[in-house]
Amino acid sequence: MKKGTLLVAEPSICGDQNFHRSVVLIVNSKEESTLGFILNKPLHYKLKDVLDGVRYNFQLYFGGPVEPDNLFYVHNCPNQIENSIPIANGLYWGGDFSTVLQLVNTQAVDQDNIRFFLGYAGWDKGQLQKEIDGQSWVLCSNPHKENLMKYVKKDFWREQMIALGGKYLLWSNAPENPSYN
Repeated sequence: MKKGTLLVAEPSICGDQNFHRSVVLIVNSKEESTLGFILNKPLHYKLKDVLDGVRYNFQLYFGGPVEPDNLFYVHNCPNQIENSIPIANGLYWGGDFSTVLQLVNTQAVDQDNIRFFLGYAGWDKGQLQKEIDGQSWVLCSNPHKENLMKYVKKDFWREQMIALGGKYLLWSNAPENPSYN
């Protein structure tokens, strides 16, 4: 699995509330495991609700069901945040957290530059490929590159369905719960 790839949840995954209508950014992929963050699942609280010393409201996102009590972040400002780990296409994750807090509190970064997640999505060796083969996920490139956070809004999954075209177009306008149709 290539780092920087987007995983778009197939409509068939609708029974799994963790991943229903999710778009996941793969940030690390090794032979034995794959790690990513769900980009489009905002939580009902902000960064300052879970972290002391934060002056400005930054939306928190549900990154996935693994380690949901841990805070992670993806950003596009490696020159400002030391020890950032490259993903691909100008995106990075992690880095010096005290610098991140300083950048947030001085408004040197905004939500187009950095996204905060509680938890992550993780797969053991071969697990993700089995899910892809079982039509739970569609692999897509990241057309927005380092500007990804700017474009990931509430309807991002729907936009990905439209971009995939074909049989996915029907799903782009389907209600959240198909039984309501």
